Amino acid sequence: MKPRELTIELPHHRLAALEWGPPDGRPVIALHGWLDNAASFSGLGPRLEGIRLVALDLMGHGRSPHRPAGCGLHFVDWVPQVVEAADELGLERFSLVGHSMGAGISALVPAAAPGRVVRLVLLEGAGPLSTPADEAPTLLRLALDDERRIAGTPSRTHPDLATAIAARCHGTDLDPTTARALVERSVVPVDGGVRFTFDPRLKTRSRWRFTEEQVHSFLGAIDCPVLAIRARSGWPFPEEQMVARMAAIPDLTRLEVEGGHHVHLTHPERVAPAVEAFLRPA
Repeated sequence: MKPRELTIELPHHRLAALEWGPPDGRPVIALHGWLDNAASFSGLGPRLEGIRLVALDLMGHGRSPHRPAGCGLHFVDWVPQVVEAADELGLERFSLVGHSMGAGISALVPAAAPGRVVRLVLLEGAGPLSTPADEAPTLLRLALDDERRIAGTPSRTHPDLATAIAARCHGTDLDPTTARALVERSVVPVDGGVRFTFDPRLKTRSRWRFTEEQVHSFLGAIDCPVLAIRARSGWPFPEEQMVARMAAIPDLTRLEVEGGHHVHLTHPERVAPAVEAFLRPA
């Protein structure tokens, strides 16, 4: 099933998106991981029968624009993008599927929009990264150092698409075949080859993060059933932290599958049946 390209006009910016499934299907918004894009769901989308899956290119990723110069990239700023996208799509109630960074964002949305999220699927993640309160001053200083270092620096130019795909695969569980969909949506031709379009500021440290206590507060405020899927060879989350976060979610179903961090893309058949069954109305 080939996805449909969407442009979602929000109050202050626009988002690009991909859509799978029937227009009258059960509405689900999908949020990708860091430096990925909507094509992250190109394996999962066609396998979810009866579901209208709208996968966003979050700002600074894929075919969506960057934030204006001078604007910080604060984690909480992703949340209104999701709610505003749902509003523009005419979705009073909807489900969410988030991968990695997208799972972190998704975990905050129910508290920000109580009663609107019907079901929540967290793929390889549960809430945003946290920092102890006493480390906040150091984090801010290091983030500003990062921002000064990269100011005005364009993304690296790769001589061809194959080289860009190899670069995206480096250090990940992606292979050239599965990475191609992500890369094709994330590069533009330039003199000398191709260049990734993601906002270089995404590679800087955050100016500010939640404390772990604050993350638990958001997880405890999730007012819908949650399916948390973790890959056995996935991201090496601190085990004690992850156990505590799972315990904070009121209505949780857990599932482990074989695979790496991008298992929903590399082996979608291992994830799709459980996601479809979970999102199916009772």
